Amino acid sequence: MTFNEILDMMYGIFLTTGIAALSWKHVLMWGIGLVFIYLAIKKDFEPLLLLPIGFGIFVVNFPFVPLMGFSQGHPELIRVFYHYGLEWEVVPCLIFLGLGAMTDFGPLIANPKTLLVGAGAQLGVFITFTGTVLAGFTLKEAASVGIIGGADGPTTIYLTQALAPHLLGANALAAYSYMAMVPLIQPPIMRMLTTPEERRIRMRQLRPVSKLEKIFYPIICTIVIALLVPSVIPLMGMFMFGNLMKESGVVGRLTETAQNALMNIVTILLGISVGATMEAERFLSWKPLLIFGLGLLDFFVCTMGGIVTVKIMNRFVKEKMNPLIGSAGVSAVPMSARVSQRIGQEYDRKNHLLMHAMGPNLAGVIGTAAAAGMFIAMFR
Repeated sequence: MTFNEILDMMYGIFLTTGIAALSWKHVLMWGIGLVFIYLAIKKDFEPLLLLPIGFGIFVVNFPFVPLMGFSQGHPELIRVFYHYGLEWEVVPCLIFLGLGAMTDFGPLIANPKTLLVGAGAQLGVFITFTGTVLAGFTLKEAASVGIIGGADGPTTIYLTQALAPHLLGANALAAYSYMAMVPLIQPPIMRMLTTPEERRIRMRQLRPVSKLEKIFYPIICTIVIALLVPSVIPLMGMFMFGNLMKESGVVGRLTETAQNALMNIVTILLGISVGATMEAERFLSWKPLLIFGLGLLDFFVCTMGGIVTVKIMNRFVKEKMNPLIGSAGVSAVPMSARVSQRIGQEYDRKNHLLMHAMGPNLAGVIGTAAAAGMFIAMFR
């Protein structure tokens, strides 16, 4: 073998490595992935989501890695997770099953007025939908972007996959990013829209809720949702089934599996799959970047909508509600409710708002699903 032949062979080997095809776009996406990993490890921002999402972004942005494509007609590793988990809408439904098994509807049953707060917090969904259409998106794309403000990752994935699957990565990443940053985003809005006196409002302890009420509640909700917005029953049906398992008390093993093992598995698959959709060629364009800006605006308006709804309701109800619980109307369960509790105790150490805030928080889950169902009925 001649020297030139050896050089040609070495050059051919070099062309098969990722180094030969490396570009600044790949390096930039590494940085974005590492930022998510940093936020998960150092700042403890939703590490169960941001760590797998960040690593998915990082690992998929190496040239030639066999992860998200097809090899000899067969899907590669993460493509399998993405196809069966997200494209087939299995993972969002399983996550709702686990969430239902961890949910206590007691605060919402005890104070059903908070359903209105959850509905008011969906204001940003429809305002952002209008603004997104004006920004040049199609109606289906605008609907999928508008739902981000509800701060419900599985619902965002479910609706996006139904209406605008090409935006799935950007929408899911925006939704989970803003969910993780609830403790940073919401407090300034809460302080801006409330007075110190309003923040000190104490609410009467909620009445005890019987086991029978808790058993009947998911059944009644399933009937209402299935009749009014049947398109979201795969999500909400699993949510209510998980809750029924928990409240029935007769399937402890199934409830524990849904709460722990199953929830952990699907969270891993969801995070790594969502992150892996953020390949440089797809993400570094105007639409995904604009989605992040619109999603942040959406989240702001939804938070404001919940707070303003409580302030309006206080004009008509005898027992005043603390407007801080309105920010929990977004369905980031239970993070936004904890933020309401923390901000309230900054002004009154003996003011306990957590259980009161869980009512709007759970109402937000239902409200976001209802908005998604309406969009599917209109545009699918």
